[in-house]
This record gives sequence, C-alpha cells and structure tokens, in this order.
Amino acid sequence: MMAGAPPFPQPSGLQAWLLSAEPNSRWQARFGRGYLGWRSFTNNPLAILGLGIVVLLVLVAAFADFIAPYSPVVGGDLRTERLLPPSETFWLGTDDQARDIFSRIVYGSRITLFVVILVSVIATPIGLLVGTVAGYLGGWVDTVLMRITDIFLAFPRLVLALAFVAALGPGIENAVIAIAITSWPPYARIARAETLMIRNSDFIAAVKLQGASTPRIIMGHVVPLCLSSLIVRVTLDMAGIILTAAGLGFLGLGAQPPMPEWGAMVATGRNYLIDQWWVAAMPGIAIFMVSLGFNLLGDGLRDVLDPKAAK
Repeated sequence: MMAGAPPFPQPSGLQAWLLSAEPNSRWQARFGRGYLGWRSFTNNPLAILGLGIVVLLVLVAAFADFIAPYSPVVGGDLRTERLLPPSETFWLGTDDQARDIFSRIVYGSRITLFVVILVSVIATPIGLLVGTVAGYLGGWVDTVLMRITDIFLAFPRLVLALAFVAALGPGIENAVIAIAITSWPPYARIARAETLMIRNSDFIAAVKLQGASTPRIIMGHVVPLCLSSLIVRVTLDMAGIILTAAGLGFLGLGAQPPMPEWGAMVATGRNYLIDQWWVAAMPGIAIFMVSLGFNLLGDGLRDVLDPKAAK
C-alpha cells in the first residue's frame, strides 16, 4: 500500500451522501439511518431468507390468478382425478374432491396474507394506544388498563380466540376479529415499558415547558419512539397469527368451505393421512414455511431496530 493512501476505499456519490456524518436535512439523516439498517440487515443471511419467503408469499398472493393452473374450488372428475399423487399434471396431487392442491395452496396464500395484515392493522394500534396511555399517565389509569390487559394475557391465545369465534360465529371475518382481540395485550405491555423509560426524559420535560398537551406528547413524541420495538414484536407474532388462523380453520371455525384455507385443508387431509399423505402434508408445509419466514424476518429486524438485542 502506498504511503499516504487511505486504508479503505472512501464512499462516493449517493453512498457518501447517505453516510455523511453531518447531514444537511432531516430527510438525509433518515435515509442515512435506513441505509445503515439495510446494510446491517443484509449481513444476516437467515434474515434475507425470511424476507425472501415473505416477498414470495406476497407475489404468489398477488398473481395467484396467473400462477394457479386450475380452479381452487371446482374439482375435476371424481372417478379419475380424486386423491391423485403428485405428478406432472397435478404438481402437488389432488384432494378428495378432485381439486388441485397446488392451486388451492396458491389461492390460500391470499387468505393467509389477508388475516395477517388485518390482524396487525387492528391489534397494533390498540396495543400501542393502551400501552402508551397507561405508561405516560400512570396512577389509576395505568392500574385499570394493565389489569384489563392481564385478564386477556391469562388465557391462551387459541383458547380465547375459540371463545370469541364461538360467540361471533364461524367465518374468516369473525376469525380475524377474534385473533385481533387476543393479539393486542403483548403490544400494550411493550409500549408501556418503553413509555415508562421515555416519560421522564429531558426532551419530554422540554416539550411540556413549551405548552404541549398530553395527547400531543403521547402521539407526537412517545408513540414514534415505541414503534421500532413494536414492529419487531408484530413481525415475530405474525407466525403465531398464521398458526392461530390455521388452528381455527382446522377446527372448522375459520374460513368455511370451499375456501382454500390452509388449516381447513389440513383438516380435510387428516382422514387420508396414511395412504394419501400429500393432501394434509402440502398445506402443512406451506404453513411451516411461511411461519418460518416471518420468524426469520422478525429476528433480522430485531437485530437492526433494537440495539439492545444486537449481537
């Protein structure tokens, strides 16, 4: 190496702009943090694998009409195409109604994605609001909200979801509501713990001195600081949401026939598990792979967004 030459190549162009030690604007600082987070994320091969599985799920759900070779609800000839093993014609075999299992799994990805997104959209704001309000206000408000949270946490998620679905009636919409009702308490606990560390900070005291109201402090300053931990927990919980939805479908309380829901497909295949194993195994593998993908993605996000958990 020549004398006076830098030991490492210096960033240039867009990379230099992103890695600037003295950003000229708030947006430059945010893009720089995002770029550093992405570099850290890509150093974890398992996280990249999880991201790939999740992206594949989204693409399959979006283009199911073009990917699936057959109808997910209309079967073929029951005399000649019922319970066929995997072949060139039917890649993953057929079920007891002569329906193509591959096509049903492809269309079932839409139901899985529908459940995951809706539950996250419903449960996350509830848990975030309850946790931040309880942690910031304290006193009797904290006591009441946390005791309500404890009541929900005292029951296993699947058992509580079964109780709500039994009260609301079977169906995919009611299953989503039931899972969302049982999913928010852990988010409230995390948001409360983060808020307890934030509420006595100097910048919160400065905002109070400027005359900011309590709702503005909570929504404008406390909630954004709790989001990173909550995003990690929600991503890790998506696997549990999928398994709960599959459990409800397996018991006949989720999506109703002939909808191609993976849990219901496993329930149908259990009657043929010995001789026609593919009927239950193929949707079971789909559930396993998607759950694994969300878990790996959540672990990678935890390493990036939570410095305390970084290795």
